[in-house]
Amino acid sequence: MTADLFGSPEPPREEPRVFSVSEITRTVRAVLEDEIGTVWVEGEVSNYRKQASGHQYFTLKDAQAQLACVWFARSGSRLKLVALGDGMQVQVRGALTVYEARGQYQLNVQLVQAGGAGLLQAKFEALKRKLEAEGLFDPAGKRALPEFPTAIGIVTSPTGAALRDMLQVLARRAPWLRVIVSPARVQGDGAAEEIAAGVAALNRLSEAGRTLDVIVVARGGGSVEDLWAFNEEVVARAIAGSAIPVVSAVGHEIDFTIADFVADLRAPTPSAAAELIAPDAAELAHRLAQWAGQLRRQMAVAVTAQRKRLDFLARDSFFREPAKRLAAAQQRTDLAAEALGRVLRERIAVERQRVETLFGQLRQHRPDQLVALRRQQFAALAGRLQARFKEAWKARQTRLARLAEMLRVLAPTATLARGYSITLQADGTPLLTAAGVRPGARLITRLVDGEIASRVEE
Repeated sequence: MTADLFGSPEPPREEPRVFSVSEITRTVRAVLEDEIGTVWVEGEVSNYRKQASGHQYFTLKDAQAQLACVWFARSGSRLKLVALGDGMQVQVRGALTVYEARGQYQLNVQLVQAGGAGLLQAKFEALKRKLEAEGLFDPAGKRALPEFPTAIGIVTSPTGAALRDMLQVLARRAPWLRVIVSPARVQGDGAAEEIAAGVAALNRLSEAGRTLDVIVVARGGGSVEDLWAFNEEVVARAIAGSAIPVVSAVGHEIDFTIADFVADLRAPTPSAAAELIAPDAAELAHRLAQWAGQLRRQMAVAVTAQRKRLDFLARDSFFREPAKRLAAAQQRTDLAAEALGRVLRERIAVERQRVETLFGQLRQHRPDQLVALRRQQFAALAGRLQARFKEAWKARQTRLARLAEMLRVLAPTATLARGYSITLQADGTPLLTAAGVRPGARLITRLVDGEIASRVEE
């Protein structure tokens, strides 16, 4: 114990508590687990590694900080695992804790889902499935590029390295090629619409008379976000609707966009697109030289063969003794003409004999007499038919007159003419008996020269 200047004793000093490393680490761990617990964190995956045990270790970072993460194999055993990789943007759910052995706080991952670039990838896959179902990726619809184009159109940024690289390659390989650039933004808001409008503008330009053989949609490399304009549906529709073949040259060889699948040809880089489109002038000159040499050799062989043939013909007797050969040919012609005339005369004689034979047979049958005979037979038959008709007509007239006379004799009027009469009741029916009429009934008596009406009284 010590005393101050005035002699009063100092109070006893309290000794500070000294923690062990394990104690302070456990304390921090308890604070993190109790106060924060399970959280969702979004960031970019880096330093990713997967152990043989199935555990996955990675760092989740953003522009200002980073967080160590571990995804134990058992944590995802019942979940659909996300294939992680460096550069992926993900959203992670896990419990915040401390790895005591290193004194490092970390996130024990329970669930991982796509975030940022991962969401873009999901959007990419959805649009890809949609357009593929519509047949926009069908290889049967892909058009071949012309072997020797004269003019091409390029849709790209006028200040980008992609255009510069392509122009250098085209100038080296095909300096005669005409290039038309349709400027467009190749990333950011509105870039997709400008790219689609550029493709449409080049098509209209070709329709107006400035014919283009190929259109190139180009951009240099970049992140998924940088290249996203070429994954938009409006760009895919513009490429699919182009009347001019389209080459997609976007990013690097490992980059794939929707434009690559829709285009008639995909080039791994813009420079490669220029290589594919433009024929190499030096190679063409070499091929032309080869063809010229082959043509000269073939012409030399043909000339040699024709010269040999000419020499052979010159040695032939026809050229050495043309007068004799001509006389012999004339003689053969005369003999052939005589033979032909003889054959013709013989053939004419045979045909004449055949015609005369046919005329003789025709005269024997005398068709004129046969026709006259048939006419006589028809005339006789007509006379008989006419006579029979007259007889039948007369018989019918006689029978009709007899029936008329019988009808006249049997008719009621004839009976009345002999002094008889007919009494009819009021309804016109004949009165047959006296019992059939009652007093007061009206009767009509028909005589030969008229009728008498009466009333029955008794």
